[in-house]
Amino acid sequence: MPTHLDVLIIGAGLSGICAGYYLQQKCPRKSFAILEGRDSLGGTWDLFNYPGIRSDSDMHTLGFSFRPWPNPQAIADGPSILRYLHDTARETGLDHNIRTNHHVEHASWSSEDAFWTVTSRHPISGEAQLYTCNVLWFCTGYYCYDHGYTPDFPGIERFRGERVHPQLWTDDIDYKGKRVVVIGSGATAVTLVPSMAKLAAHVTMLQRSPSYVLSLPAEDRLSQWMTRRLGDTLGAELTRWKNVLRLMLFYQFSRRMPAAARRYITRQVRAAIGDIVDVDAHFNPTYAPWDQRICFVPDNDLFDALRHGNASVVTDHIDTFTETGIALRSGKHLDADLVVTATGLEVVVAGGTTLEVNGTTIKPGQETMYKGAMLSNVPNAVMSVGYTNASWTLKCELISQWTCRLLHHMDQHHHRIVTPRLPEDTTADRPLIDFNSGYIQRALDELPNQGEHRPWRLYQNYILDSILFRLAPIADDALNFE
Repeated sequence: MPTHLDVLIIGAGLSGICAGYYLQQKCPRKSFAILEGRDSLGGTWDLFNYPGIRSDSDMHTLGFSFRPWPNPQAIADGPSILRYLHDTARETGLDHNIRTNHHVEHASWSSEDAFWTVTSRHPISGEAQLYTCNVLWFCTGYYCYDHGYTPDFPGIERFRGERVHPQLWTDDIDYKGKRVVVIGSGATAVTLVPSMAKLAAHVTMLQRSPSYVLSLPAEDRLSQWMTRRLGDTLGAELTRWKNVLRLMLFYQFSRRMPAAARRYITRQVRAAIGDIVDVDAHFNPTYAPWDQRICFVPDNDLFDALRHGNASVVTDHIDTFTETGIALRSGKHLDADLVVTATGLEVVVAGGTTLEVNGTTIKPGQETMYKGAMLSNVPNAVMSVGYTNASWTLKCELISQWTCRLLHHMDQHHHRIVTPRLPEDTTADRPLIDFNSGYIQRALDELPNQGEHRPWRLYQNYILDSILFRLAPIADDALNFE
């Protein structure tokens, strides 16, 4: 017989722990469990194990407001973040609600019964487990955990050295004293290069096109000062808002005055590197700032590695792999003992779970996001998806708080079903994520759309979202209650 719960949360990473905490605090009478497909909680921070793994957002906003980040690091390493998540789950008691090795494969909604039937499977034994729940809450992130994205590089089968995607990194990979080529220019690549350069003979970052890279202080001294003077709670809250406002202003400045933002970013890079690297060739993209996510590095570590000669950057196209490395279109050859393909992620919706509503399979790419939190025509299902221009957790906390308000509203009005319905006269053909990054462009057909106006529009604005999620009435014309 299936196990029945009021709410079933899928995923025990940042967003799953966030959802569980607010559900526990705001809706204490609701029964719930958190199903995690892996053998441990942590999500991204349990999965990735490559050298130098760290946050690409400041931890004062990536951490939870209900349990502020306790360390002086603003840009934190992966193991520290994973410990923080384990400590948070233990201190809040959520560890008792987390059920690991439950990989959710299928979820089917029945309007007649007004509940979901969810099938999970043990990743090793293959044993299936059935659950039913009134509300299904996806906290699965946005990418496939099984594998990353690697293009079909010509001649890659000829390469006699070792190659690995960062998502599949293992502890037995030895790069000490070796020539390493990291293919990519995103957050993973700019993290790998300075870390591996400490032990490798040399590390080359091979990029097809540049990305914007900015340095941030590894430690937030103003935060430390405010905490000493004002106490942990108030100091953390002020730090959080300081960082939220700073990033929002930088984002708005970049979108409204892209040429000025480009000059500012490239000027910072020139100041950090000097004349060692051609900034215009290697750190001045053709696209505007925030057309793709900006890469942040702590204390100039990438630029220091380039300046000291431990690493180099090459902007070129791959012609073919050879037995000993990579031949480029320019005619150059990069010798390599190890090639790391930091070439991106495979985007999936709802963790790849197959969704059915009354026997009909739902294709997320044909639906529209309501408030960035629910899919049109999918009843009693919530998705926690974070920001692309700010810390992931900021949006997840707002969605968690709003979901608890939604559950209270349904209880008060004796509703069992809530379904977002897109009006027939509403245009909804905008891409969900307004990025030209490769991993987003490859997934456009799989991702839901967004509309022109709220509540079908994503504004990527924390202050506006704070009003919409915390203060705006739950019931509106887009939600159909039964």
